[in-house]
Amino acid sequence: MSDMKRKIIDDLGGMVSGLGIAAQGAREEIEQAVRGRVDAMLAEHGLVSREEFEAVREMAVAAREENSQLGEQINQLRADLEALQKTKKAK
Repeated sequence: MSDMKRKIIDDLGGMVSGLGIAAQGAREEIEQAVRGRVDAMLAEHGLVSREEFEAVREMAVAAREENSQLGEQINQLRADLEALQKTKKAK
């Protein structure tokens, strides 16, 4: 009788272990389905992911820095041109 109880307990343990593995697989499938649906909903409403937002944000910061540098160069060129024009008028 003891062997029979042990076999039943082992069988039940195997079943529980199998259920855990199946539950893990189902959980992963559900997560993928939910993620896909959320991505689709975001796309439908014109929203972007955090990664996309950060990438565009970095591009905007770089563009602002470049614009600032170009503005400084333009101001310097204007000053140089003005100095040249004054020099020509003085001659």
